[in-house]
Amino acid sequence: MSTGSVIKDIACRSCGTNHSVALDEYPCPECGGILSPQYDLSSVSVERADIERRRGSMWRYRELLPIREQRNIISMGEGETPLIDCPRLADRLGVKRVLIKDEGQNPTNTFKDRGLAAAISAAVERDETTVALPSAGNAGQAASAYAARAGLDCHVYLNHQAGAVQKQLVRAHGAELHLVDGRITEAAAAFASDREESGWASVSSFHTPFRHDGKKTMGYEVYEQLGWDTPDEIVYPTGGGVGLVGFWRAYRDLQSLGWLDAEPPRLVVAQAEGVAPVVEAIQNGWEQHEPWDCPHSIAKGLEIPDPGASPWIIEAVNRTGGDGVAVSDSNGLDAAITAAQQAGVEMCVPSAVALAGAFARAADGTYDGDETIVVVNTGAGCKSAGRLGPHARS
Repeated sequence: MSTGSVIKDIACRSCGTNHSVALDEYPCPECGGILSPQYDLSSVSVERADIERRRGSMWRYRELLPIREQRNIISMGEGETPLIDCPRLADRLGVKRVLIKDEGQNPTNTFKDRGLAAAISAAVERDETTVALPSAGNAGQAASAYAARAGLDCHVYLNHQAGAVQKQLVRAHGAELHLVDGRITEAAAAFASDREESGWASVSSFHTPFRHDGKKTMGYEVYEQLGWDTPDEIVYPTGGGVGLVGFWRAYRDLQSLGWLDAEPPRLVVAQAEGVAPVVEAIQNGWEQHEPWDCPHSIAKGLEIPDPGASPWIIEAVNRTGGDGVAVSDSNGLDAAITAAQQAGVEMCVPSAVALAGAFARAADGTYDGDETIVVVNTGAGCKSAGRLGPHARS
């Protein structure tokens, strides 16, 4: 049975080449650029009310996702995460509302499930048998889970600094774990070398065109949860920036469909001070970041020194009147404890960097008191429990 997907082709953001939907060579075979699915939104046959009646997972937006046959969808109920009202945090920031989009309630406890559900489903639709990726931890865990559900072999490249939970669960799902010395850049290099030799299907971020497409469903949900309206600002913890790009794309899709009649939310990049290449670029008015030679943060999901999609991220920030903010690891830890103790929400440290960024913006007098601010919790506190418990006792 057809999903009704209105995908029409896959375009390269660098060279502009349009590729067939059946493309299985990533990234762009012409120039190595980032690929992105394109949709014929004029052909969408459903209305907002149809979407509102559906329940179950992010695939309720299936017409706007890249899988054509329902039998190829690999899902564990990812998506449909709550938007949690946090009045005590709003009082602390001096704004009307603070809402936390709690992606920690996904199957493997992070927003990575959305992207990997889409990427693994695309691999199934292309009759792939083996998938692979480098990861800081959570994406590797998610990929191993969805590959297991799909019956695919999976290779995950992590560095030794990755969390113990993620390493053990990659193994538990039956994936082949490759541990690499160094940081995510070294893991990515080892992955690239082995993949070139083996021909595995890549489900690496911004390598496959489908992971960032799955992440846009976070935006669809937030705007729908607000009554097809937008918040004033979305503060997003940014490493590779996949999710932030997804919020921007979701806004443009819904506006083009006529489902959303509102100004875009300000998109704010939040990074750790020890690895803030995108914030540095935004604050200096650059169109692209400069790579950081010595990145360091306990927020390992944000420790991305050379995010290849920075021009896309910066474009989204500039088009929405957004900004960038960098905070210390200590402030991120403090924010995670504040969220736990004042809102009951368990945030991993990388996500709490976004909340700390909102606190910093409030302290700088950015807000006028009437805003609705969405902070994205990309992963559950259990991912950082070893950091949070000791910090709460200190």
